[in-house]
Amino acid sequence: MAYGKSPLVRAVTATVTTVTAASALALTAVLGSAPTATAAVPTPTPGELTPHAVESTYVSGVSSGGYLADQLHVAHSGVFEGAGIFSAGAYDCAQGSVNTALYACMDTYMPRKTPAQLEQLTRQRAAAGRVDPVANLAGDPVWLYHGGNDRTVDRPVNDDLATYHRDFGADVSYDTSSAAGHAWVSPLGRVACASTASPYINTCGTDPERSMLTHLFGTPVNSATTAPLNGTLVRFDQNRHVPGGDAAAVSMGKDGFAYVPEACTTGSCRLMVALHGCQQTYGQIGDTFMAQAHLNEYADTNRMIVLYPQATTSLDNPRGCWNWWGYGGDTHYADKSGKQITAIMSMVRQLGGVRAAGGRRTLAG
Repeated sequence: MAYGKSPLVRAVTATVTTVTAASALALTAVLGSAPTATAAVPTPTPGELTPHAVESTYVSGVSSGGYLADQLHVAHSGVFEGAGIFSAGAYDCAQGSVNTALYACMDTYMPRKTPAQLEQLTRQRAAAGRVDPVANLAGDPVWLYHGGNDRTVDRPVNDDLATYHRDFGADVSYDTSSAAGHAWVSPLGRVACASTASPYINTCGTDPERSMLTHLFGTPVNSATTAPLNGTLVRFDQNRHVPGGDAAAVSMGKDGFAYVPEACTTGSCRLMVALHGCQQTYGQIGDTFMAQAHLNEYADTNRMIVLYPQATTSLDNPRGCWNWWGYGGDTHYADKSGKQITAIMSMVRQLGGVRAAGGRRTLAG
């Protein structure tokens, strides 16, 4: 996730002061530990990512994962056909600065780039080939969610994300009706709706995943299964996908996961990249995010593979956040050359989610 306020802000400030003294940037949520989920999820099966008949590719995420989801969508808009984001701001809001990230792109004490300024930045990067042409964003479904009790990413910051995509002509659905705290919200969540508490998967008496998938796919989705999951949770080596072969060097975990429903072993399927927030990595909370995000249940009934890349903790990222402010010296964190973006795109490509010559696919049927 990202940071909270009150005692969380005090803890974050102390962390940032310490890290700055060590010449490192750490922007993370101050979250507590939580037990592994009790919801059913298949036991991970060691293996490799293998090609499937992927017909369309999407990305979703929460907080730091929401920021990275947007970065992936913008950088590779020729691949990703839409994005679903819980609680994050506009593309590259942080501008490579921990202070901007903290006090402008979560809190709003400092000025931040306007959506129009970030749109112009995106056009400049597209002209330089650092991100795909912005014309790809027009008409893309973008689903956004911000809870009324979210004090970690302020509402105006999330509003900027909506404006950014609307200005590029995206089909934006923006849900601000819930009383949720800062969290991924799911019927399988264990945290009270209005709370902001580990493991940051809240239940609010609604099914945001159904709304998100319906908007992204542009068609009603089949109901989530209530039966035991029929697919395989593949546990694969992320080192194979990271530039240089060392996942830890870019604050990614050794292992990533992909849920592959039985139907996707023989037929065409969609691909959803699902990005956890800070302190939601497998190394910190086990399979909780994968079990409670309520994506696998829809995957079984809607021909959808779910890829769960994993961040990890490191000296300059002690809470296991995704890189949306430039930690580790990655100055290209928000474009095609970003190390985490490159790694995730390698995973997407190996699953069959990218045409050999680029370009999008359309799901048949």
